[in-house]
Amino acid sequence: MHLASNLSLPSTTPGRQAQGARRPAGLEVSGVDFAYPDGQAVFQALGLSVVPGEFLVLLGPSGCGKSTLLNLLSGFLQPMSGSVQINGHDVRPEMQELGYVFQSHQLFPWLTVLDNVRFGLKMAGILTPQAQQDKAMSYLQLVGLQDVAGKWPHQLSGGMQQRVSLARALAPEPALLLADEPFAALDAMSRRHMNEELLRLWAQLGQTVVFITHDIDEAVFLADRVLVLGRAPRGIDSEHRIGLPRPRRYLETSRLPRFLEHRNHLLDRIAHVTENHA
Repeated sequence: MHLASNLSLPSTTPGRQAQGARRPAGLEVSGVDFAYPDGQAVFQALGLSVVPGEFLVLLGPSGCGKSTLLNLLSGFLQPMSGSVQINGHDVRPEMQELGYVFQSHQLFPWLTVLDNVRFGLKMAGILTPQAQQDKAMSYLQLVGLQDVAGKWPHQLSGGMQQRVSLARALAPEPALLLADEPFAALDAMSRRHMNEELLRLWAQLGQTVVFITHDIDEAVFLADRVLVLGRAPRGIDSEHRIGLPRPRRYLETSRLPRFLEHRNHLLDRIAHVTENHA
């Protein structure tokens, strides 16, 4: 389905309730314009809404502004006009509601696995050192890495490093998790495992998630809803609701006829976006 750039949703997502201590966040982007310093326009009058507890995936070819949009959603970049709000407040990078998972694990090599996960809690300064350590360990247990708490990042595989990164992002219990192609560097098997791991944690903790990818299968497997981005400054090309049952396991879900229908439809949209730009 082809839509204009301004998208909105009902105020609730059926069947989703937060399990963590912080309620999931709603996100609202209204009339956002943004251009690079050289004057190249990236977005014009961009608008979208994300309801609390939703898993939204941003999909598009290289150069469509996916990472730029995520930086706008996080407050790392400021729009030239318009607004980006979380729960009705203008977004700022230091907001406790925000959590980030990046393309590379971004772990500190001089800290142990446990201290990496504890880092955000320590910077927030709202728990005692012992409580920080206990909470960090509980999130390592959630991702199945409690046995490597005392190891250094270089001693872990790529998939384990990304699981530590995920635990670090989740430990402060953000209401909104922003993920910029976090599993792109992993091999296919590790990537599928991490996708399942992320869905398991999302179902348990209930954060709102905005996830960037260029992988169509990953988008279909993870999302409640996929937004395909057009070439700059088009913004949002189309919206696709993913009507697949949850919980999802990759081997079973990827064989469903509906999965293939979504996949093929998104392939057509990406081809359309790419061809129209050529």
